[in-house]
Amino acid sequence: MLCLDTYAIMEIKQENPKFVHLLNEKFELPDPVMAEFYSVLYREKGVSEADYWHDRLKHHCKSVSREILIKALKYRIDNKKEDLSIFDCIGYVYALENNLKFVTGDKAFKDKENVIFMGK
Repeated sequence: MLCLDTYAIMEIKQENPKFVHLLNEKFELPDPVMAEFYSVLYREKGVSEADYWHDRLKHHCKSVSREILIKALKYRIDNKKEDLSIFDCIGYVYALENNLKFVTGDKAFKDKENVIFMGK
């Protein structure tokens, strides 16, 4: 099972052939990652596009416990030299805690445990 980051979802939305197949896989989206994706779409494309994708993906969304949020914040602080986004840290820690593979295009995660790195 997979946990997708915002980059992976954006590539799916843009119909990148390297990523579209992920829609056929079992995957989860932590709520904060979905919120980031929604905000990017809302800013760039408007409410209709953001709502469309939220409706399409909402059954994959999962709530994130306070404990995971705190672990993610600690992870980000402990790895501040890597300049990681809070949303990526949440997704990564969520994936680790739930035994999922974290799918990302962020090079900072390329060689980390439980990561499937997919660049463009």
